[in-house]
Amino acid sequence: MSQRAGTAYYIAPEVLRKNYDEKCDLWSCGVILYILLCGYPPFNGSTEKIIMDNVMIGKFSMKGREWENVSKEAKDFIMRLLEYDFTKRLSAKDALNSIWIKKFSELDEVKKPLAMEALSNLKSFHVI
Repeated sequence: MSQRAGTAYYIAPEVLRKNYDEKCDLWSCGVILYILLCGYPPFNGSTEKIIMDNVMIGKFSMKGREWENVSKEAKDFIMRLLEYDFTKRLSAKDALNSIWIKKFSELDEVKKPLAMEALSNLKSFHVI
């Protein structure tokens, strides 16, 4: 895989460098989970170029009120999906065996409701 393809918010840094493998999809899963849990993307910006510049830097935060009720396991899972070095990033098999996935796949229902602030953020989030 050597062509740049993808949407700015979800694209992995190695895709921007045009040297990637299937783990770029795990990055995208991490971005999606991040958005679902807090309502905004980990790498943001007012233009596509700024977003991609922020993806290339690879720094993101899990601070703020919307993260207060997110479990340590969920945060760890996101950190491992958004690992900048794709050789260290979780594989799909490892992701399915993560503590957070196993914990919630065994529950009949999720016990904590999604934070209202995250839902509000999600409603206001839109692709530029």
